[in-house]
Formats: sequence, C-alpha cells, structure tokens
Amino acid sequence: MLLCKPSLITHSLPKTPNKSSLMISNSIATSDEKKPMSAFEARLSLVFALACQTSSLSQRRICHHFSSSIKTLIPLTAFLFFIRLIFISFIAHLFVVLTDLATETAKYVFPKRFESRNLEEALMTVPDIETVKYKVLSRSDQYEIREVESYFIAEVTMPGKSGFYFNGASQSFNVLAEYLFGKNTTAEKMEMTTPVITRKAQSDGEKMQLTTPVITKRQDQEKWQMSFVLPAKYGADLPLPKDPSVRIKEVPSKVVAVVAFSGFVTDEEVKQRELKLRNALKDDKQFQVKGGASVEAAQYNPPFTLPFTRRNEIALEVERKEE
Repeated sequence: MLLCKPSLITHSLPKTPNKSSLMISNSIATSDEKKPMSAFEARLSLVFALACQTSSLSQRRICHHFSSSIKTLIPLTAFLFFIRLIFISFIAHLFVVLTDLATETAKYVFPKRFESRNLEEALMTVPDIETVKYKVLSRSDQYEIREVESYFIAEVTMPGKSGFYFNGASQSFNVLAEYLFGKNTTAEKMEMTTPVITRKAQSDGEKMQLTTPVITKRQDQEKWQMSFVLPAKYGADLPLPKDPSVRIKEVPSKVVAVVAFSGFVTDEEVKQRELKLRNALKDDKQFQVKGGASVEAAQYNPPFTLPFTRRNEIALEVERKEE
C-alpha cells in the first residue's frame, strides 16, 4: 500500500465567488448595456434642450440689439444736436420778430402829437415814424406857415375825377405800394413806415420805409396825383419802378400854408377848407398864395384810426409878399 504525504495530495476544488465579486461583475455587465429612457425622462430632456436653445437665441438677440444701438448712437446724437440747433435758431428768430413787432406797434399805441392850436388838434395823433422835415415860420389861429425841406416822392395819376373816390384811391395806392414794397429794380426789402397822405402799399421785391405824408395833389377838375413820400436815407439813389405809371420826382424845398383837421377826407371837405384858407391868406401880411399853386391833402393815419384822432392837412404853396 502506497502511502502519500498529505501535503503532496492536492484537490482542485472549484472556487465559489463571494458576494462582493458578484456585485462588481453585475455592475460591469449593466454598464455595458444601455438602459432604456422612460417617457417622462425624454420629455424632461426635450424641455431642457429647448430652454437652452431659447436662452442662447435671447442672448444673441440682446447682443444684436446692443450692437445696433451702438451703431445708431452716434447718428442719433448728431440728429438730436441738429434739432436742438434748429430750435435755438427758431427761438432767436421769433424773439427778433416779436421785438420788431412790439417796436412797430408802439409807434401806433404811443403816437406823437403836433403842437396844437385848439382842442381839435389836441386830440389828433400821428404814428411816431419818419415824415417830411419842416420848420414852422409862423402860426395863426387859422393856419400854419412851414418851410419844408426837399424830398423825393413816388407818384401816379389817379383814375376818375375824384382824388378820394374809394376805387380810384385804392387802385393808385396799390400801384405805389407795389413799387415801395418790391416792384422795383433792386428788389431790396426794407421796413414799412407810416402814416400816409391818401396812399399806402405792399408787395414783393424791395421794401422801403413808407413815410408820411402821402400827398394827393389836384392838377385840375379831371385828374389827381397820388404820391408816397420816400425815405430820406435814399436821397437820389432810389430804385427805379418796374411799373411805367409810377414816376419818381424830387420835390424842392418850399414854403406852404397848412390847415389841419380831423375825420375822413372827402372832396367836399378839401374844397371848403381850400377856399377858407385862400381867403384867410389874403389878410396875411407876410405871405400870399403862389401863382398856380394847387391844394395838397395829406393824411397821416392808417384806416383803423378813430375819426376824431386822425390828422389830415391841406396845404397851399405860398411866397413872401413883396414890400
């Protein structure tokens, strides 16, 4: 009988795996296999993906708008600056216009007065504007003797037999107005001044100051002439009228007898006052009516003036009596 050492005898017994090794192998096996996603998990993943996409689009839009704002910031600033300049310029121009309007209005609201001889003349007012320059030589209860400086006029012949017929006066007035306010060779606009002696004007082109008086001169029973006294600053350097019916003349210095009266001027009023003045001058010791002198009617106020505050005058050229 053969005896063997127990140490030499080996038994190949199968190894039984423990729990830890089983768990590791199971986890490895499950990691290699894809676990199917539930419907809830799929919806959640889709919502998350859409949210991320929306956030990305919003960020891109914000960046785009910001970039666009930066690009338009400079031109917008320039535009606002330009608008501001226009506004400041408008305010400055409006201030100048209002100042000029206030100045012109003050000439009518605060008119000047001539030295009066009676209550009627004391109530008369005239706008505080340029007029013919003269010096008073003598004064009586009925008239005043003036030495008038030379001046220039624009003159037209009035249609009709009356110098104060509304249509004829308006037509002549308008023709002179066109010359005074632009229908001339220079087209230089200048300020208008008043009052007038039967005429006033307005148009395009050169505007010159409208001065007082405006003179209506009776040549005979058929024709009257209306004239505007032109601003003294022009002298003889006056623009030529484009209308051939307008004539520019220089009136030399002269001595005239003047009677002032209020109300509105009519043919009958002028006729009666002329006759009265001629009769009064017959008794004057220094002056007499110059031969061939015709009456002139001067009106100093605009049409809206109250009748009792209007100043009108008739004038006859006179000369000194020979001793």
